[in-house]
Amino acid sequence: MIRNFMDSDFLLETETARRLFHEHAEHMPIIDFHCHLNPKEIAENHRFRSITELWLGGDHYKWRAMRANGINERFITGDATDWEKFEKWAETMPYLMRNPLYHWTHLELRTAFNIEKVLNPDTAREIYDECNEKLQSPEYSAQGFMKRFHVETVCTTDDPADSLQYHQQLRHDHFDIEVLPAWRPDKALDISHGPEYRDYLKKLSKASGIDIRTYQDLIDALQNRHDFFAEAGCRLSDHGLAHFYAEDYTGVEVSDIFDRFMAGEQPSRHETEQFRSALLYELAVMDAESGWVQQFHYGPLRNNCTRLFQQLGRDIGCDSMGDDRTANSMARFLDRLDRRGRLAKTIIYNLNPADNHMVASMIGNFQDGSCPGKMQWGAAWWFADQKLGIEDQLNTLSMQGLLSRFVGMLTDSRSFLSYPRHEYFRRILCNLIGRDVENGELPSTEMNRIGQMVEDICYYNAKHYFQF
Repeated sequence: MIRNFMDSDFLLETETARRLFHEHAEHMPIIDFHCHLNPKEIAENHRFRSITELWLGGDHYKWRAMRANGINERFITGDATDWEKFEKWAETMPYLMRNPLYHWTHLELRTAFNIEKVLNPDTAREIYDECNEKLQSPEYSAQGFMKRFHVETVCTTDDPADSLQYHQQLRHDHFDIEVLPAWRPDKALDISHGPEYRDYLKKLSKASGIDIRTYQDLIDALQNRHDFFAEAGCRLSDHGLAHFYAEDYTGVEVSDIFDRFMAGEQPSRHETEQFRSALLYELAVMDAESGWVQQFHYGPLRNNCTRLFQQLGRDIGCDSMGDDRTANSMARFLDRLDRRGRLAKTIIYNLNPADNHMVASMIGNFQDGSCPGKMQWGAAWWFADQKLGIEDQLNTLSMQGLLSRFVGMLTDSRSFLSYPRHEYFRRILCNLIGRDVENGELPSTEMNRIGQMVEDICYYNAKHYFQF
């Protein structure tokens, strides 16, 4: 029997899977503990001029797909009209079958706009007009979308020099969804980009009120801003790393590297690694002392296409998986903190699935019994955020650790329409567990416990882990 495309039991292959999803997972609130939404757009309850702005304005997943389909850059990031860009996206859709974008696109149409038509060149104009008409209504604003998807808590991604004025505005306005900052100090580590880094130090000096002239000044300025973030409700940090930094160093060496940099000398590659190793350690200590959760997203090879980088800049869809072997440095970094009693709750996300078993086994080395699942392997990320990647992450975690303690899914997105990724994840989770029950690999007599496990992974584990 051929099932209807994306019906209410989409991805749910067994009766037990359907029961787990509809009775336990489907209506759980969303805690989106890592995303790249713009706090200004939330605070000002941004209204979108068109589905093109909402869908294509900053989505590098879609941009990559359109380029692969032979679409000229003018219709992707260029000066074409909103309709022309949407039309080219609709032309690309039939070629995206079996790509996760095909599922995400239609889930977003159905859950956000109640549109069940398949997007293609024949339906493009009708869908475009219907979406744009609905976007004129208040419930289709930035805040409206968050409420529509039953979002409870969101953590944005914010630089230490940010003022957090829009988070403060949201608190003042008593917005009924908790929007918290998350500390992202990547720029503070980026000493290899000399002129940009000096400009950044000026911004950090201004924000902290500390004139940064020495390495200790830098630490003091970052601690000042860390305290400021904590007062604003921040409970998480996040780091985007090519790999973990764990070189040997002394305080004298790092101070000397920074002094020579401030005098105009660019550090060598080894000195840069020493500096980053020292500073990453200090940032991790700040997190531990504040009781925060630290997150590490590692492994991308960024800005690979010089042509598009020079034309459009960063984060435009020219990043890929890296293949640095990072097990030794990860172990050294975590052990350095653990030996000194400074290892905070930690979530590690790897971009390359080749590292799955390594990371899943690595977190087990540093569990300490202080809380359930202190060390976490994060959800399938970026290129791995698709059906097979999610299944592999769940299966590997089950083999190497405790799936029942997993803190679950996040969007990692800049789009207010990305919340169906939680639904996608939940359906895949319920399908895997339901299949195990029906195969006799899990006991059907324990359905109450299994249902609770699903709810925990979808919601309660994150709520307790982050103490939201």
